[in-house]
Amino acid sequence: MATWQRYDHVWIVLCVLLCFCEWSVAQISYSVFEEVDKGTVVGNLAKDLNLNPQQLQSRNLEINSGYKMQYFQADLKSGFLYVNERIDREELCPNTVKCSLNVEAMLSHPRDLRRIEIDILDVNDHSPLFLEEVKIIDMTESSYPGERYPLPFARDSDTGSNSVKTYKLSTNDYFSLDVQNSEKQSLSAELVLQKSLDREKQAVITLTLTAVDGGKPPRSGTLQITVNVMDVNDNTPVFSQSLYKAQIVENAKIGATLLELSATDLDDGVNSDIIYSFTGQGHKDSGEHFILNQETGVITVKSQINFEENQAYEIRVQARDKGTPPRIAHGKVLVEVIDINDNSPEIIVSSLMNQVKEDAELGTVVALVTVTDRDGGKNGHANCIITGSVPFKLKLNYKNYYSLLVDGAFDRESVSQYDVTITATDDGTPPLSSTNVITVHVSDVNDNPPRFPHPVINVYVTENSPTDRVIHTVTATDADVGENAKVTFVIINNASFPVLSMVNINPETGEIVCLQSFNYEEKKTFQFKVQATDSGVPPLSSNVTVNVCILDENDNSPGILAPYSEHGSVNSENIPYSAEAGYFVAKIRAVDADSGYNALLSYHISEFKGTNLFRIGTSSGEIRTKRRMSDNDLKTHPLVVLVCDNGEPSLTATVSIDVVVVENTGDLQTQFRHVPLKEDSFSALNLYLLIAIASVSVIFLLSLISLIAVKCHRTDNSFSRYSAPMITTHPDGSWSYSKSTQQYDVCFSSDTLKSDVVVFPPQFPPVDGELISINGGDTLSRTQTLPNHEKVCKGLISHIFHFLALRKCCRIVWVSICAFHLPILLNVKQFRTVDVELISINYNRRRHFKQNSEITKYRDNRTYEPSRFILLVI
Repeated sequence: MATWQRYDHVWIVLCVLLCFCEWSVAQISYSVFEEVDKGTVVGNLAKDLNLNPQQLQSRNLEINSGYKMQYFQADLKSGFLYVNERIDREELCPNTVKCSLNVEAMLSHPRDLRRIEIDILDVNDHSPLFLEEVKIIDMTESSYPGERYPLPFARDSDTGSNSVKTYKLSTNDYFSLDVQNSEKQSLSAELVLQKSLDREKQAVITLTLTAVDGGKPPRSGTLQITVNVMDVNDNTPVFSQSLYKAQIVENAKIGATLLELSATDLDDGVNSDIIYSFTGQGHKDSGEHFILNQETGVITVKSQINFEENQAYEIRVQARDKGTPPRIAHGKVLVEVIDINDNSPEIIVSSLMNQVKEDAELGTVVALVTVTDRDGGKNGHANCIITGSVPFKLKLNYKNYYSLLVDGAFDRESVSQYDVTITATDDGTPPLSSTNVITVHVSDVNDNPPRFPHPVINVYVTENSPTDRVIHTVTATDADVGENAKVTFVIINNASFPVLSMVNINPETGEIVCLQSFNYEEKKTFQFKVQATDSGVPPLSSNVTVNVCILDENDNSPGILAPYSEHGSVNSENIPYSAEAGYFVAKIRAVDADSGYNALLSYHISEFKGTNLFRIGTSSGEIRTKRRMSDNDLKTHPLVVLVCDNGEPSLTATVSIDVVVVENTGDLQTQFRHVPLKEDSFSALNLYLLIAIASVSVIFLLSLISLIAVKCHRTDNSFSRYSAPMITTHPDGSWSYSKSTQQYDVCFSSDTLKSDVVVFPPQFPPVDGELISINGGDTLSRTQTLPNHEKVCKGLISHIFHFLALRKCCRIVWVSICAFHLPILLNVKQFRTVDVELISINYNRRRHFKQNSEITKYRDNRTYEPSRFILLVI
């Protein structure tokens, strides 16, 4: 394709040159034979151009053509045009009489273009050729002399005198050759029959047709002609038997051979080929049950043979040859059917009860079963049994008639339906059997009460929540179905406790709705029962206990304790001018009626008047000096202390204190004055102190033993003491506590550098609240917990840790009491006090706690009266 595009480009350039240049155009003609050798001179181009060879070189002679190959080239030295490539005329000009090639000779200086036409002369280089090697002609022996049969043409690629000129036929006794030649039509030949044919003498005649061209020397091609003498159908087929007999077993396999027909014909060829077929004069069902192979005459089974339908078959057959006209022979086939036990028993179920009640009695008739067999005699007698383990049995009524009866108890909740398999077997040889599956559905009876997922349900409700709000949805399942499984709910009213005034339940959905707003400070828990009843007859019911826990909200402000509890009053405290940094000024104590995180208090100085001289412990409430006094400081420092809880939102309370700076330390008034005692006598006061210490110790021991006994015998159902844990501990050494009437287990420690106080809240199921842990860094961390059964069960593990801790606490508290009271018994006038810090238990997922305490040593040198200190400790 690229070569042709290049040639097209050359022609376009030549056309452009012809249009814009003044060229002289003339045509030169040459002729050359095809198949000449390369270098053969075609003509003297320099002479025909009126130029000498030197001018051809100086004018740059070029030979161009539009063909794939450059067939001709010019010799610039001699000026001759010679053959450059082999030339095949039949390839360049197929099927044409004249063949010529056009080339252009282009000169420069001045430009000149000459067209050269070269005629390609043919040579006899191809022999005549027939398209087929053998020609077969079929002739009947009844053909008449003079009949003509056209013969194929011979092809010759050469033209003119080199093409086909004549045909010749080999010598024979039956045929001659007639050749027609005309100017308008090509040369043709016909085969002419000279005398009649006789197949019995010569069935095949072989001839040779030769085509000869006009070349010198001439070339030829041959074609073999085979004449087949066809036979005339003059013989009728004959069956090997006039009557065929056969036997076949009923239910024989499809395709089984019954017999094979055989017929012969004395003719030859097509006249002796036989086709077998059924005729319409035999048994009307023979064509439906049997099939006959047309070529082989084999009769095979087409469909199932049943002795009960037909005991014998009569089949009419025929044999037809393929002659023209065909000849036909007729025959008959008798087929006898042998009976076998080929029918299985049939099981018919009637009067079937679709459903059988769950409490059906034994012997209840479920269905009637009939067994039939199409065979006769012992082949038609059948025995019927039930296979598998099912609560049913068969009872024989009469011959092959049975009844299906109930033979066991039902439980629809375990098995809702039974597939009863009945097997029937006849007495044939070999015996045949059949099965039938009867599906029996068991209808429900109300024998299962509703079931709650858990015997106890814990519901958590926030105080001050709005009324008519769904706080929980109880669910119950019933193993029965239909109306027997339709459950309604109702609250069982207790006369001693009006539950219906507090909550209500939707009987259809089980939604529990609160009818009033709850107050955690008034009621923390209450309990009631819900009854679920189905719609069966008679109805069945079951109960579940619902424990409602009221969760605390921050709805109470902190309350200031004495001596700063008077509302609107301004309290006064004196400090010496020589007080060092960290001097203890006063301690603010407050309580919160809430619990838990809502009762965790913090203290802040909200207003400073004057210099910033004082600081307050965020969690202890202790007011201390930040530095020493200076002359520029005021003599009176009014302070406003803000007490905040940690609820959301936070609630606050304030107290005002005027701190007065005095010059003389003797003017300071202590809260407890020293009472001088006589060291040489055991006064009545000492006796009172001894009695108080012994009473406190005995009461503590009894309380501890009772607490241990309660913890060891407490179960998860002791719901009345459930309460949300209150954690009010501060890392700086003081307590913030609540007025709530909750019980706590307190442990003191004096054997370490820090006095530890551990508050163990009473057992309570984990609530949807915030559990708070306070670390040594005075930081708070909250842990969200949700109530679940796993955490309630893990409470037992917590009891074990509490019990072990209490054992240690007993020793710690006893040592602490002795440490506090021994100086009093020995009449020690002065001793240092210890501020015990309350720590919290970190209720995290591991249920472990950390104790963090620190002994805070007061730097003041105050002395306390022993009697007042005993009252303080008590």
